[in-house]
Amino acid sequence: MTETVSENLLADPYSKQEINLEIDKQMSKGDILYWSNMTDEMVWSASMQSDSMISIGYTMDNIDMEKNIHLIDLSEEQWQEKQEELKDLILKFNPGTYMEVHPVLPQIQFINSSLALVKDLREREDIRFVEPLGYSTEEADLRSGSGCDGSPDYSISSADYSTIAPNTKQNWNYSNANVPAAWNTAQGDGVTVCILDTGGSYNQDNIGSAFTQGNSGGRFVQKVSTKYSGSWWWKSKDSPNDDCGHGTAMAGMAVAPRGTDGNAVGIAYKSDLLTIRGTGDVLVNSSNEKKGVRDGLTLAGQRSDVKVISMSIGDIFYSGTVADGVYYAYNRGKLMMSAAGTSFTWTNWVGVIFPATMSQTIGVTGVKDSNSLQRCSTCHSGSKVDFVLTMEKSSGGSTPITLALSSNQPKYTGGSSCATSMMSGIAALVWSTNPSMSRDQVLTRLKNASQYYPSRSSQYGWGRVDAAAAVNGN
Repeated sequence: MTETVSENLLADPYSKQEINLEIDKQMSKGDILYWSNMTDEMVWSASMQSDSMISIGYTMDNIDMEKNIHLIDLSEEQWQEKQEELKDLILKFNPGTYMEVHPVLPQIQFINSSLALVKDLREREDIRFVEPLGYSTEEADLRSGSGCDGSPDYSISSADYSTIAPNTKQNWNYSNANVPAAWNTAQGDGVTVCILDTGGSYNQDNIGSAFTQGNSGGRFVQKVSTKYSGSWWWKSKDSPNDDCGHGTAMAGMAVAPRGTDGNAVGIAYKSDLLTIRGTGDVLVNSSNEKKGVRDGLTLAGQRSDVKVISMSIGDIFYSGTVADGVYYAYNRGKLMMSAAGTSFTWTNWVGVIFPATMSQTIGVTGVKDSNSLQRCSTCHSGSKVDFVLTMEKSSGGSTPITLALSSNQPKYTGGSSCATSMMSGIAALVWSTNPSMSRDQVLTRLKNASQYYPSRSSQYGWGRVDAAAAVNGN
């Protein structure tokens, strides 16, 4: 690669093959990728080899954004001046370029072609991160539709559920977490669960017009979108509708009604539901998806009714853009459950994926129904896992059932995604016993009701959770 000799003469970017080799080298240690560990040239090249979108996070006066990001007011004069300073710098290197200045979080996204600007920004004390927003590997691109199968399954075994009143299917694995006993105390009333995922299907009435059927009356469902599609020069906000099936399945696992239509019941069947379409699939790897998840976290963070945020999504790359959203929601008291990850050939060496790696989130994965903990076939484990739930039968490999994109016939689901949404439902049950509890008090209840607490497993955290013990404060 040639060297930059002036602001007007750019070096040739590294090829995607060269970038991916360096990514593999960084990740071979078993961790996710941090762009902060890559050279200026690699960061710039990754941007140039994707959509040319750079994302920066800025600060002033050494403010600890991890703890104080929810307190800043970007309309204040000092923040406005900082924004103008950075915008002028960006335009100096990229005259007339496209820019997005976030209204709540101290971030700017912009189209960039200058290696010199990347170097300049990364040397500044007021810049917290500089990352190529839209870069992903070819393997990630090929897996972008992963988890998108919303078709009903008409071959569900009768051994995988039991029918309970009024006429609904209870999952085989609910008893492993003592959920039926927990229902004697709590059903999730007065707690809003946010499913930040691929949206909620307009064609699944169990999260629509039939959300309040049977024993699930007196609650609400709302569907919104924070994701855009298209490139910077033409883009439009997505509908809240789920065209993938993953978000609908996770919503069903957490809060589907205890109804009369024969579909699968969720854990917190009296909780309210907010579905946010922040991503198009389970991999949060495009610029639009990262911004969509960030904005979903900001939106949920601003709502006082939302207590639990369920994220059965993630990436093998750390994103400061998304992390700011996590900080914001966490500092506003939200309990965030995050999937540890689903294994593909290219992610097998990674332990827990982002954002479950963050201390502000609760990492969740799935295990088999054996006495000793064994992760399920496609589940990740690692030191960042906090809780596990049974997701797979050791004999036969059956997994839980949940809502399909449409119809009253359920579909199979599983993995750490399913464990995460189920754990979110259990948290809602606990919170509903005393809505004035703080997040930390709810988390303490969950820890105290887990199999290892106060000890921790190196791979499975505090282990399996007893939902009945948690709701009863034991």
